[in-house]
Amino acid sequence: MHKTHLEAIQAVQKLSYLLDDGDAERVEVVICPPFTALRSVQTLIESDRLSYGLAAQDVYPETDGAFTGAVSPLMLAALRVGYVIVGHSERRLIFGDDDAAVNRKVRAVFANGMVPIVCVGETLEERDAGGTETKVAEQVRHAFAGVTPEHAATAVVAYEPIWAIGTGRNAEPPDAGRVVETIRAELDRRVGADAARAVRVQYGGSVKPGNIRGFMAHPQIDGALVGGASLDPEDFALIVKYK
Repeated sequence: MHKTHLEAIQAVQKLSYLLDDGDAERVEVVICPPFTALRSVQTLIESDRLSYGLAAQDVYPETDGAFTGAVSPLMLAALRVGYVIVGHSERRLIFGDDDAAVNRKVRAVFANGMVPIVCVGETLEERDAGGTETKVAEQVRHAFAGVTPEHAATAVVAYEPIWAIGTGRNAEPPDAGRVVETIRAELDRRVGADAARAVRVQYGGSVKPGNIRGFMAHPQIDGALVGGASLDPEDFALIVKYK
């Protein structure tokens, strides 16, 4: 919950000055503004022909109806949103999104021609108890229930340890890589080996310019879901430009 629509426009414009065409060819960049800035950012991306995707931070799984304050997948698709973050730790912890709600959102996103960025991750207590793999596998299993292999193959999954969000702490690349292996193994069981290999699995959790290289050097990690560092275009550009 950062940036008015005007601030979002300024941030994306500054990012476009910091990145060049080669960066966009090497890395897919997706901007995830709040609902109030989606239309403004969409217009900017299209009018300036920027090579960025557009994502929403959440969605309500019904098409329409008496759900005051909610935003439907149909509304997002009309804005040419390509991705939707589903099951972010803050949505789970603060707003009560359980595994069933996450699954409904995942299926609604697919049904409306968009791609979910499905977030999974454990709390500090679960981590200290040795329950990381069990918790993450369970979240993946529920999130992809009833999803076809064809849809699943296009998905993005972000391993987002709850204990790392906004704390300045992050998982070490080998630890994150092991959890990514768990995610792919669970996907293999649920949607098949081909779809599991095609899914892009990211790491999210205090990703910064100083640690992105280590995560991206790990062969199991396909990308990053960037939180606080994305609010500063200069930091975000350094993450995109990592070598």
